[in-house]
Amino acid sequence: MSIFGRIKDAIFGKKAEAATPDVVAAAPVAAEPVSIAVADVDVIGNLAAMPGADGLNWRGSIVDLMKLLDIDSSYANRKELATELGNAAYEGSAEDNILLHKHVMKALAENGGSVPAELLD
Repeated sequence: MSIFGRIKDAIFGKKAEAATPDVVAAAPVAAEPVSIAVADVDVIGNLAAMPGADGLNWRGSIVDLMKLLDIDSSYANRKELATELGNAAYEGSAEDNILLHKHVMKALAENGGSVPAELLD
C-alpha cells in the first residue's frame, strides 16, 4: 500500500472502502451504475482525537503528522510520499517538508476529507 494510502486509511478509517462492494453488489443488474459519495471526513477532528496528538505539531509538520499516524517518518518514506504526490524533486529541506504537508492535506481534501483552508494554503 502507498504511504498516502496508509495516511488516508489511518485518518478516514476503512468504512467507506468496505461499504462500496456491498452497495454495488446489491444493485439490480439492469440499473445504471451506482455512484457512491464518501461523506466528508473531519480530518482535523479525527487527528486531534488520536492519542498523542497534543504533544505533536501535526498541523504544520509532516514528520509529526506521520508520527501521530504511526508511520515511519524517515527521509526515505517522506521522499516516497512526495513522489506519490507528484514532487520527484523532494530533498527533505524545511521548505520541502512544509510543502509536502500541504500536499498531503490537499490530497486528503480531494479524497473526501474536510480540511480547513489554512492548512491548504
